[in-house]
Amino acid sequence: MKRIGTSGSEQLYDVEGTRAIERALASKLLPFELMDRAGLAVARLALAVAPHSRHIWVACGPGNNGGDGLVAARHLLGHSRRNGGHLHVTVTLCGDMARLPPDAARALDRALETGVVIAPRPPRVFDCAIDALLGLGAQRPPEGRLAEQLQTMHSGSATVLSVDLPSGLLADTGVYFGPAPKIGPGPRHTLSLLTLKPGLFTADGRDMAGTVWFDDLGATPLDQVAPVAMLQCVLTTSPQRAQAAHKGSQGDVVVVGGQGVAITGAGMTGAAILAARAALHAGSGRVYVGLLNGAEPSVHWDPQCPELMFREIDTLLQDHRLLQNAGVVCGCGGGSAVVVRLPQLLSTCPTLVLDADALNAIAQDALLQTLTRQRALRGWVTVLTPHPLEAARLLGQSTGTVMSDRLAAAQALTKQLGAICVLKGSGSVITGPEQTPVINASGNPLLATAGTGDVLAGMVGAALAVPPRSAFQAVATAVAQHGQLADRWDRERMGELTAGRLALKTRHLR
Repeated sequence: MKRIGTSGSEQLYDVEGTRAIERALASKLLPFELMDRAGLAVARLALAVAPHSRHIWVACGPGNNGGDGLVAARHLLGHSRRNGGHLHVTVTLCGDMARLPPDAARALDRALETGVVIAPRPPRVFDCAIDALLGLGAQRPPEGRLAEQLQTMHSGSATVLSVDLPSGLLADTGVYFGPAPKIGPGPRHTLSLLTLKPGLFTADGRDMAGTVWFDDLGATPLDQVAPVAMLQCVLTTSPQRAQAAHKGSQGDVVVVGGQGVAITGAGMTGAAILAARAALHAGSGRVYVGLLNGAEPSVHWDPQCPELMFREIDTLLQDHRLLQNAGVVCGCGGGSAVVVRLPQLLSTCPTLVLDADALNAIAQDALLQTLTRQRALRGWVTVLTPHPLEAARLLGQSTGTVMSDRLAAAQALTKQLGAICVLKGSGSVITGPEQTPVINASGNPLLATAGTGDVLAGMVGAALAVPPRSAFQAVATAVAQHGQLADRWDRERMGELTAGRLALKTRHLR
């Protein structure tokens, strides 16, 4: 058993793949052995995450997930008896005892034989709740007694340990099946069994699952069952710069965006400045900024980062050698003014990061979509960094449809436009042509503030400015670093996380 998110990367399997691995392992074991292993693992983890509990409630459901809970209850009761009876175990069972699956029915018989008592209702007070109500086989949203028990266990300050999945969470998508219970202040843990599921790490999964633990129960990966995605848990060590390095060897970044206030009365210059600052502090040798200012006087320099090199937009876009060799970031605060610049950028920049208004423009223009697809035929690198609404516009869908399957939405964008896609959000999804998707494990709600997406775009541009061995991995690493900055943010020492502060903290990432 191990805690997830502390080292390495992990393979993620959907329900179909998990079922195949389960069948393969069960065929090699004695009857009931797999459930016994699962229940024992649950009991051990419950004692580890809530070591001082005086009262544990095991909430069992009508399927094999409930059977795992019954086995865990039997082991917890045995532990209590061996240690003077200090631990009280209450077991509830939602479902008809006469209609349990064979393994769960056997688990119930063995639990009853060892003295487990099925209580008619949950305890009024408990220190730890084990959620063994619904697992992979859930076919409908939690309702009735089952939904009431979920709300009871989640609403307080008790530790909650979910068996395999938080009940009601869809394993493949991370969407909660029905109205989610209100989450209280208590710690949340999930023990994923046999495989890790993508839904634990994106959409609603991160809030519901809490800390994720994994026990393969002795299963080994099957060659014929491929993971649907990889979870990126920790960053690879950034390469050291050579002693002979100079600004020209560290890559150039060009930022095009920042529509001026004179164009529509709504200025967005700051978005482009944030992206440029982030690229600079992420290690780029030189960063050029072309603001879409319209008729107003141009911004000539950035007092906080005087290293940024500002160019009139027409002058910048005439520098074909620079555009051919730089990592170009387009769209941050681009507004409507970016539309007329996109055909040239799509047609001339081999490395292009498209964000915000560049994505909105492409979503509305068939010609721009064609130019974007043609880039893949040239072997050029295109990176899209949409949030869910921008992804919905590109796909011609609703935001709800995108959020109902974030992995599928990102893959659809990659297929549609031939680009690397970073679908931002809780558990950002990174997809690319002929690449196994990646779900990013870093980041937290501190990033839910204006401008942090512009910072990410600048970091991605910096990661691509020196042609990497793998553009896809470079993008995934930049996403992970962006989240890791938030995970390491010390609010007492550094103040509230704002995009401006975040952009200045990207230094030393390369």
